[in-house]
Amino acid sequence: MAQIDPQTVSFLITAVVVGLVLLLRMRRMRRARPLRLETLWIVPAVLGLALAVATWEYPPLTAIGWLALLAAAVIGGAIGWVRGMTMRIGVDPATHALNQQSSPAAFLFVVLLIVARQGLRYEAAALGIDVLMVTGLLLAFAFGLVSATRAEMHLRARRLLAEAKAGHTPSGISTGPTSSR
Repeated sequence: MAQIDPQTVSFLITAVVVGLVLLLRMRRMRRARPLRLETLWIVPAVLGLALAVATWEYPPLTAIGWLALLAAAVIGGAIGWVRGMTMRIGVDPATHALNQQSSPAAFLFVVLLIVARQGLRYEAAALGIDVLMVTGLLLAFAFGLVSATRAEMHLRARRLLAEAKAGHTPSGISTGPTSSR
């Protein structure tokens, strides 16, 4: 019986777990879910804490490393803002309850991020890249991405809610940041 490389086993286990999670996520994506503005800060706060702990424990050793972390967060933020705009946000005209529905574009983007992360994880050592630095960069990118996504959704949902309460949006639905104007 041939010996299987532990890295291959790890990759296969990760692929199966990620595949199952994505399959479940794809099924849930078809339905609108309640959007609670007061809880949008929680995931960015957890990621921010993880990023702070990671950079405290394993800080970049050079100024270029710190700039790379900042650049990863800014790039993640820019992409996150666009991702937030792809989320469908609705307001029930009668109850003013908010709901959200992810777009297929946002889902595809998450899949691409997972693939890129896995590729970097397994190829970093072969390319002479510091694995801890890659982890920090990915955490900074994720922090920027999630924070900006949630911020865009929060601002747009508040605007839509105010418009619905004022009676300006008959359907209460927005598919983007400017569609209800």
